[in-house]
Amino acid sequence: MSQTLDLAELLISCPSVTPDDGGCQAIVAARLALLGFACETIASGPAHFRVTNLWAKREGFFSSSNQAEQAHTAIKSATHQVHHNACAKTLVFAGHTDVVPTGPMEQWHSHPFTPSRRGGKLYGRGAADMKTSIAAMVVAVEEFLAAHPDPELSIAFLITSDEEGPALDGTVKVCEELTRRGEVLDYCIVGEPTSVNQLGDIIKNGRRGTLSGKLTIKGVQGHIAYPHLAKNPIHLFAPALAELVATEWDRGNEFFPATTWQVSNMHGGTGASNVIPGELVIDFNFRFCTESTPESLQQRLQAVLSKHELEYDLKWTLGGLPFLTTPGELVNAVRGAIQAETGLITELSTTGGTSDGRFLAKVCPQVIEFGPINATIHKINECVSVASLDPLKNIYKSVMERLAGCASMPVP
Repeated sequence: MSQTLDLAELLISCPSVTPDDGGCQAIVAARLALLGFACETIASGPAHFRVTNLWAKREGFFSSSNQAEQAHTAIKSATHQVHHNACAKTLVFAGHTDVVPTGPMEQWHSHPFTPSRRGGKLYGRGAADMKTSIAAMVVAVEEFLAAHPDPELSIAFLITSDEEGPALDGTVKVCEELTRRGEVLDYCIVGEPTSVNQLGDIIKNGRRGTLSGKLTIKGVQGHIAYPHLAKNPIHLFAPALAELVATEWDRGNEFFPATTWQVSNMHGGTGASNVIPGELVIDFNFRFCTESTPESLQQRLQAVLSKHELEYDLKWTLGGLPFLTTPGELVNAVRGAIQAETGLITELSTTGGTSDGRFLAKVCPQVIEFGPINATIHKINECVSVASLDPLKNIYKSVMERLAGCASMPVP
């Protein structure tokens, strides 16, 4: 029997469509509290969209001074209180308990919140994204502390129920609170499903930034038979659109692909076939790398609009800046743990959408994402391989051992 599988099934059985946590964090907190973690709930958001966040931390010890002996004595005292030692670095396991809506229930082969095992796979909403990662993290910490009760590593969990939603009251709020407190974080592993064909083949060591715009091109509404009395904003915008589509914003770099610009929605017209619209509304998005900045992209796009003498309104939304963790302590520890468990030389990648890593990177210098295969995330009949759960747990445990110096292990 696998404790990782048992806990994953327990979490999947909690309906937790964003922003509802469904009781998942209470389950996690109860297990962490038994290990000496100080657990607190940081709630945020309006009453109709209340977000639950769990921050839990267990302080580590640093053995190269007399403080280690004092800490060792303290932890064996009757109080069993864990005392802080500022020399111990902090590893944060981060993730989310909220899931996307199930979609049509009749298309699921089993109830999405009743975990089901079929053909070597565990089915249920959140199976891959990302309740199995959270289960593997918790069990990994339990096993690590059983083997190393006084590690030279502080361990923390930051779990939110607002990753699949607007992400306004989740991880970002906890990071703001940690900054206010002066909390120092050194490493962070986000349990996002990053693997593609085999567990551990890809980890994310960064993500592109996201910059969105809502552009309104102004024209003059009129009868379609009298275009000389109107100004068609669709026609006016067409040359600028062609230029924007053809623009090379940058060429990327060794870590990031080139910045892209895409239109997601375009609306103009009254619905009548004989009316020239008075305005055209375009939603667009940049996914940008570290070769560009929000300011440079804004200036270049607006220069194109001005070049074509368009009258417009434009509202910008910066969803997140790009972040990058170059190979170092954390990347090496994760790659070494993956190779030891699976034999794979993992690939570093910064592709894909945004994640809460963009918030964590503002308060933690080394952030990576690693989790199970992502082939079924957000899909009907979401699932994960049962055989991959304990290897995932073993990798998380091995990372802690490497960062805490509990074993001498080669780095690939």
